[in-house]
Amino acid sequence: MSTISNYYLNNISKKIRIDIVKSLFYAKSGHLGGCLSLTDILTTLYFAIMNHDPKNPKWELRNRLILSNGHTAPALYVTLAHANYFDIKKIYTLRKLNSPLQGHPSLLHHLPGIESSSGSLGQGLSIAIGIALALKINNIDSKTYVILGDGELNEGQIWEAAMAATHHNLNITAIIDKNNLQIDGKTSEVMNTEPLTEKWKSFGWKTHNINGHSFPQLTKTLQNNKLYKSPTVIIANTIMGKGIKSIENNHLWHGKVPSSKKELNQFIEQINNNC
Repeated sequence: MSTISNYYLNNISKKIRIDIVKSLFYAKSGHLGGCLSLTDILTTLYFAIMNHDPKNPKWELRNRLILSNGHTAPALYVTLAHANYFDIKKIYTLRKLNSPLQGHPSLLHHLPGIESSSGSLGQGLSIAIGIALALKINNIDSKTYVILGDGELNEGQIWEAAMAATHHNLNITAIIDKNNLQIDGKTSEVMNTEPLTEKWKSFGWKTHNINGHSFPQLTKTLQNNKLYKSPTVIIANTIMGKGIKSIENNHLWHGKVPSSKKELNQFIEQINNNC
């Protein structure tokens, strides 16, 4: 896996971004900004880092990934489709009645690759800790990953869970998609959680601060982290709406989608030109 090239990851990521935009357009609702800030992180995990098998999604030794900020589920769905968990055509059923691709990940719909229902912000870290603790008790040597939004860190349950992870010395890695925006504006203005690095360190977590769009930084940090079996947090600095210059760093696109076929095509063109 360490031989995967940055060029390859970038090409995969570009295709995933385009399919995210398409799936949201046809769903007529969703959360575009956070999906695009998260894309490079998911691409790196599924195509260069994680131990997983699309042909055997319940493989005991697989790495588990929990998407705590569940409203960015389209990014996970499209990544799973490109990783051959299911037919790519299924992404066009996003948010449709009886589709397994609901607005938030749902175990009830039995979509391959989904480890937990999520979406109620603040709960994903606790879920991941429960999984990591069960793996430890059963002597299964496998890392658990959890992705958090930076606005989600406003939730008090996050910090209770952070204490529990170090208390039990769990093989868990949290990745914070730090795009500095949430639905109401800048995270620094809604509820400032800085200094993040010092806070996580004070809870006993090994901490990294990286560019969440740099494949060299993502792969190096996550590859080195695979050997570390205690709680680690990676603060990945990202850009909301990454790849579409006309919406980047605009919190109004937290929960918006392209409104017309013309806008959809403009967004795809921007991704092709900027990624």
